[in-house]
This record gives sequence, structure tokens and C-alpha cells, in this order.
Amino acid sequence: MLKKRLTLLIVPDSSGVSKQLCVPVWSLVAGCALLLTLLFASFFLASAFFVDQVDKSELDRLKQENAQMAEKYETLRWNLAETDSRYSELVNKEIALRTIFDLPEIDPEERQLGIGGPSAPITVPVSETQMLAYRTEAEVDRLLRLSRFELEKYGEVEDLLTDLKDRLDHTPSIWPTKGWNSSGFGMRHDPFTGYKSYHRGLDIANKAGTPIIAPADGKVKEYGTYGNMGKMLVIDHGYGFVTRYGHLASVDVKRGERVKRGQVVATMGNSGYTTGPHL
Repeated sequence: MLKKRLTLLIVPDSSGVSKQLCVPVWSLVAGCALLLTLLFASFFLASAFFVDQVDKSELDRLKQENAQMAEKYETLRWNLAETDSRYSELVNKEIALRTIFDLPEIDPEERQLGIGGPSAPITVPVSETQMLAYRTEAEVDRLLRLSRFELEKYGEVEDLLTDLKDRLDHTPSIWPTKGWNSSGFGMRHDPFTGYKSYHRGLDIANKAGTPIIAPADGKVKEYGTYGNMGKMLVIDHGYGFVTRYGHLASVDVKRGERVKRGQVVATMGNSGYTTGPHL
């Protein structure tokens, strides 16, 4: 088939001479094949060119994004370093609080929050930005664990200080009235008999009606007239503290009533075994 020849007849206009052209079939087939090859080659090269241009543009964009991410991670690491510094300040303040108020200390090793086991090996190549991201993530995780631990410890300090404040609020710590110390606690000469006797209180003298205040928070345990003490008020402050107020003129609180430090609870009088108005 390829050895055959095709005869082409070229007919010009009426004034021209007709021409005859013989062409081998194989040359036509080869020409068509060459033309198709050129067309495919042109299309492939054009496609490769455009794809290369697109890939280059995408690569430039990714490089720019990568640079921006690296800058952001670096800024984040600086912020984490500052956070770590402030965390250390909080730890030091917590230690100071425990020292000031004589609270139980925390073992320094406990604060390390040790974790074990090897990390999974990285088996694929990673960029410097990816490594920076991994390190940043690990630092964030560490600070989160430490902050949760420290928050828990501050909660413990708060509970301990709340208990301590409650104890301090219920500890008698102020003078219950204005006046002069007319007699102390212990052995003294009885003002009526002149003999030595044991005085179980502290006398504060002033004019009748002088206000008497609670020296700490507490609860009125009892009041009434009790022999030599005359009108007497008893306040239970808790934590083993009880205060008694004798020789009163009046009582301004009721049994079972809760009182606060500084609250007026009675007035000074001259009831019971006494030579004059005093508490």
C-alpha cells in the first residue's frame, strides 16, 4: 500500500495549463505523522511552560507564607519566653506567701512535672519552620501543664489563707473597752478582806455605761447574773478561745447571736463583787 503512488491533477483557470503531480503514499503518511508529532510536541511544550509558570508562582507564594509563618513563630517564642518569666515570678510569690504564713512548702522536684518516654522519631524531612513549630508547640504544652499545676497550688494557698483568716478573725486581739488597768491576773490583795487571793481576770476601770466591744468574731454562749461576777457575758470565739465579761450594767446581745470584732456587746457597770465600775 505504501509503495503506491497518488497522482494529483492541478487544474488552473481556463487560460492555464493543467499539471500532474505524482506523490508516493508513504510520503503523505510520513508528512501527516510529522505534522501530528509537531502539533503534540507544541501542545506539550506549551502545557509544560504554563504549568512551570504556575508552579513557580505557587512556589513563590508558599515561600512568602513560610517566611511569614517563621516570623510569627519567632514572635510567639519571644512571647512564650516572657510568659515563662512571669510564671517564675508567680512561683516565687507563691513560695513567699507560704513562707510568710508558715504554710507547707512544695518539693521543688514536684514542680518539675516530669514526663517520660521517648518522643516519636521524625522519619520525613521537615523544614526549619516546621521544626520551629514543633518546638513552639512543645513549649506551649509545657507552660499549660505548669500553669494548671500552679493554679491548683494557688487554690491550696487560698484555702489555707482563708482558714488562717478565719482563725485570726476569731482570735481576741483588741482591747475590749477604754479605761485603766486597775488590777491584773494572778495573786493580789482582796480589796474587801485585805488577804491575798487569786484574781482570775484583768480589771479595766472606767465610768459606768462605757461601751464594751467584742475583741474578735464569735458567738454569744451565755449571759446572766453569776455571784461575785455580777452580770456576766460569755462569748465563744472558737479555736479554743472563750472570753468572759463581768460586773456589767447591761448586755446588748442575745444568747446564740453571732458577733463581729468591734461590735458593742455590753456596757460597763458595778454589779457583783466590786468596789466601783469596771470590767
